[in-house]
Amino acid sequence: MARILRRIVIAAAVLTALLVIVAVGGFLYLRQGPAGGVLSLFADGQRADNFRTLHEALPSHPIAAGGDTWAFDRDEHPLPERYAFEGEERSLGDLLLASETTGLLVTRDGVILHEAYFQGYDERSLATSFSVAKSFTSALVGIALDRGQIRSLDDVISDYVPELVGSGYEGVAVRDVLTMSSGIAFDEDYARLGSDVMQLPLRLFVLRQPVVDVLGRLPSERGAGGPQSYASSDAQALGLLLARASGTSVAQLLEEAIWGPAGMEADAAWGTDLYGQELTYAFLGATLRDYARFGRLFLNGGRRDDRQVVPEAWVDASVRPGATTMAADAAFGAGFGYGYQWWLPDGAEGDFLAMGIWGQFVYVHPGHGVVIVKTSTDPDYAGRERETVAAFRAIARAVGEDAARATIAGGEAR
Repeated sequence: MARILRRIVIAAAVLTALLVIVAVGGFLYLRQGPAGGVLSLFADGQRADNFRTLHEALPSHPIAAGGDTWAFDRDEHPLPERYAFEGEERSLGDLLLASETTGLLVTRDGVILHEAYFQGYDERSLATSFSVAKSFTSALVGIALDRGQIRSLDDVISDYVPELVGSGYEGVAVRDVLTMSSGIAFDEDYARLGSDVMQLPLRLFVLRQPVVDVLGRLPSERGAGGPQSYASSDAQALGLLLARASGTSVAQLLEEAIWGPAGMEADAAWGTDLYGQELTYAFLGATLRDYARFGRLFLNGGRRDDRQVVPEAWVDASVRPGATTMAADAAFGAGFGYGYQWWLPDGAEGDFLAMGIWGQFVYVHPGHGVVIVKTSTDPDYAGRERETVAAFRAIARAVGEDAARATIAGGEAR
């Protein structure tokens, strides 16, 4: 009996050792590949570096800079130190610090008024966009529609992407996908590791599933065309649509249709799954100045000088306020209106923004001619969205009023 027990103990010890070796080996293997970037992406103390180098850690497609750069002039301008939010005067400096800002760029009518970088970032850094990428995806849909590659927003998306037949996207109009009204069952809870949005990178890079297969298994939760419900899978479905309708990769389409014509000054990169499909719900990496150029396009009705880059009618439709807002308990964008993958804050100032988790923003205020880009590693991003817009509005108002006073003073001097 003692000999049998000893053999059992030895066998158990050997098995345990083998399991440890396999686990450690598997961990090291994953850490060296794309999965390693996913496993540590949001870790405290690592986010700033990760968000700057994500295009290197994950597979990505390059986007070449435009040859004819759309230049900014420069006129350094002080920003307001305070802004009002919920009946209180608050400090802009405190907000930038608390939200772990990595970059802040303020422009007005093509002039850089303020540009600052933190946490190792500079003007050459490719800051990952997260859901800011959705607004780029939307702009490409508008261009594909204008070119006739997509016939109508009333077309069914599964007609273009047949792998979605049998999923919750079967029979859903492109328009409903654009407005997050697809009715798809997709849990966007960033605080729960088991949610669809948190599991998606693991499915792509650990389980090595193609993103089209992941979307092809999503069921419907309710009928399309009803209330808006934020779902990153909708933006990803648009990316699949773009690739099929245009016959090229989404990165190539962005380079040819926007990056070159808009005169972007730096190369960019768009992350893909392991099979080369761009992840159009996030993972676009670009410099702050080029994000500002994208905002400048929309500020100018889709134009760069005399060249129409994004159709003007598409720009207008994309940022037109709708009748509904995201639910108050939404994990992201609660209380904001939503256009064609653009956010619309309340308060009727006509401003709009692209917005991503962890505090990424491209904010446009047409009334003051202002574009603001902010990148961050903010752990309380969901709790600070509305406050950040309040700060942006205060900046836009301050620099806009200063410009108006300067114009009046110049006229009086003449």
